[in-house]
Amino acid sequence: MSVTSITPSAAAAPDAGRPRDLVPSEGASVRVEVPASPAQLRALEAAQLPALAAELRRRLVETTAATGGHLGPNLGVVELTIALHREFDSPREQIVFDTGHQAYVHKMLTGRADLEGLRQRGGIAGYPDRGESEHDVVENSHASGSIAWAHGIDRALRLDGGADACTVAVIGDGALTGGVGLEALNELAADPASRTVVVLNDNTRSYAPTVGGLAGHLAALRAGTVGAGADVFTALGLTYLGPVDGHDLEALARVLAAAHRTAADPGRGAPVVHVLTSKGRGFARAEQDLLDHWHATGPFPLELPTEQEAEEETVRPPDAPRPPATWTARAGQAFLAAARADERVVAISAAMVDPVGLTPLQAEAPERVLDVGIAEQLALDTAAGLSRGGAKPLVALYATFLNRAFDQLLLDAALHGEDVTIALDRAGVTGDDGPSHHGIWDLALAAQIPGLALFAPRDGARLEEAVAAALAVEGPAVVRYPKGKCPADLDAVARTEAGDVLLGDTEGEIDALVVSIGALAPAAVEAARAVAADGRRIVVVDPVQALPLRPGLLDLARRAHCVVTLEDGVAARGVGAALAVALQSAASVSHPAPPVRTLGVAQEFIPHASRAQILAEQGLDAEGIARSLRSVLA
Repeated sequence: MSVTSITPSAAAAPDAGRPRDLVPSEGASVRVEVPASPAQLRALEAAQLPALAAELRRRLVETTAATGGHLGPNLGVVELTIALHREFDSPREQIVFDTGHQAYVHKMLTGRADLEGLRQRGGIAGYPDRGESEHDVVENSHASGSIAWAHGIDRALRLDGGADACTVAVIGDGALTGGVGLEALNELAADPASRTVVVLNDNTRSYAPTVGGLAGHLAALRAGTVGAGADVFTALGLTYLGPVDGHDLEALARVLAAAHRTAADPGRGAPVVHVLTSKGRGFARAEQDLLDHWHATGPFPLELPTEQEAEEETVRPPDAPRPPATWTARAGQAFLAAARADERVVAISAAMVDPVGLTPLQAEAPERVLDVGIAEQLALDTAAGLSRGGAKPLVALYATFLNRAFDQLLLDAALHGEDVTIALDRAGVTGDDGPSHHGIWDLALAAQIPGLALFAPRDGARLEEAVAAALAVEGPAVVRYPKGKCPADLDAVARTEAGDVLLGDTEGEIDALVVSIGALAPAAVEAARAVAADGRRIVVVDPVQALPLRPGLLDLARRAHCVVTLEDGVAARGVGAALAVALQSAASVSHPAPPVRTLGVAQEFIPHASRAQILAEQGLDAEGIARSLRSVLA
């Protein structure tokens, strides 16, 4: 099929009630209400669809302006999502959205037109959610699994005799760099009876431009320089359809109908529909943002500031206080400093160079920043190889994505003692992205790995120290830190073999030892002060290097009447649990172990809400910590 060329939208004069840089769709002068169901969508005339696309874009911009969210990806799939729900009969024919952050339009067309309370406590989730709708299939927002999910659903339907329904996987060109995506394509090609349809949403990006040989091949397909039948999908035995303009509703209707017919004719090879879309389509600010086309945004003003307002915003008096830097920004400066200090340092990203703070290093030394695409397993094994070759690899990931590469960390890096340092951004409770993005599992994983050094800095100064210390470790090391702004630096009142003492006196009797891991230290100190006011002798210590457990920390804990550990990870398997086991193992009749209360996150999937709300619910704010501390002392 030939492609209809895609050209950037031209800026238009502002309409009443519309952000001035929201570009109206061509032919969308009449306002159309968003259909309440896919059946109502299919009942619309084709001529009404451009107006519907404009209305969806307006709502996307206005909603995310209020709540924040993944605006750019959803602006790019407006026409594609309309076409999918007109061609396929959801939920009978299930549509699986890879990563899921581009499913806002899908939600709006399946009964959630207002996206009420998007990403806020009790409101609409930022990813598909089975509790919201029968049309939502996969809630996990990690990339690359959609083809395997869809093919698995298809196989189950065929086994059950329901072979009249197709399943659809919507996967981006960035997600297709993930190993499981390629594994699933390989398996799908070997199943000629499959009724799975793969829709490849190619916008040339994940967060950043897509990298690798496959990205080059897709670029050649877009340019028309690949001969007929010479594409990789046809070579595998699949049916390649495209490329097609993902913003041309008529072209999309034709190609998806052809894919539907192909899938209904077993033996022809599962169809792969190559759709070209533009991230941020129709919103000038997103289109013009070359960094990530507003992949994700916090709340923002709908109207652009005037020239005078913009000038006033940028002119800051010399003595004006500056907002605290984010953890990511402080980490980025630490990465740059480490690379300047040691030419062996090489950073690795899994398609997230900017979100994890590697942009300063990439700008100064691009040859020392490797982007392997959405492939965390590859990142860890590449790091192990770099270490073996004499480099000092630094792998920067979101904490939630380390889960995908546990085997490589355990048996490739740790087993071989390779000097692999992993920086985990957004560790602990992250908030509004929901269950699959909370970074609450990394401490539990790290605690199972022999010899791994774990640093959980409590503030920005300690973060910079931790990056340098981790890179100096022989063997694997992890530095983990949360999302958001750094708190004010919290200096130690003393430094001991047990770690940094943040409150109290380690000499003499200790009623309770509070072992604070990471960024919850300010809450720990506040809680301990409140309980100390009751006349109790409380000591708060930050081990600095949380794993392996320091002998001095164990000695100090044995002297306390009770121990309370604090971490924003799963309490049942983390650092506190490791400390409790170590104390119990060293106990004897004459020297029994002190009682240990491990405070942390419950071992459950936590719905989206703000980080502060979740920490309070989990008893990890100052009030909750004080309540637990008093309970143990009682």
